[in-house]
Amino acid sequence: MFSLQTIFGSGQQFYSLLDEAAAAAHESAKALHSMMKAPDRQPALDAFKLARTRERAASDKIGKALVDSFITPIEREDIEALGSALYKIPKQIEKFADRYSLAIQHLDGIDFAPRAAMLEQAAGVVVEMVHELKHLNIDRMTVLNDKLRALENEADRLMLELYRDIYSGKLDGQQMFLLKEFFEILEKAIDRCREAGVVAYQIVLKNS
Repeated sequence: MFSLQTIFGSGQQFYSLLDEAAAAAHESAKALHSMMKAPDRQPALDAFKLARTRERAASDKIGKALVDSFITPIEREDIEALGSALYKIPKQIEKFADRYSLAIQHLDGIDFAPRAAMLEQAAGVVVEMVHELKHLNIDRMTVLNDKLRALENEADRLMLELYRDIYSGKLDGQQMFLLKEFFEILEKAIDRCREAGVVAYQIVLKNS
């Protein structure tokens, strides 16, 4: 006698697809950090386009698999929510990169690298959290969730420092505007990582 799992599959492909999406988001964050470490060069946007293409492909595969698959290892709504959250990370990062490439001549002396490094770290934690989903280990996921929350808190602290710089009177109007805009885009990208981590954590919490 064949089991339903034999006939319809186990749905394990969803874990691989979510891993692909998380890896694409991380690649985008790594590309941004590399760009910010070399601010003297005209930025190339190919890496961000490639990461977004990978993310779209993974998202499309997840959507198709949800339609085609009879069995999923976790609730369909949770897969959709996590896929959507992961999709938003490289989208936000590419937004920063595109605008940065247009405004680079006005950003001399402004160092985005420390915050870009935090974004890369946050995206790396998301990769770990997504990869851990198949194990449903609440203790391990709690550690990663706390790590991601700590990165978000540190990013918030750095934003407060930013506002001190903005209101110091040392910057001209254009630099004040650009500094605020770019750091807020970076902050939102870290928030996107946090949102994806929360979804992953809640999935494990629900199923453990």
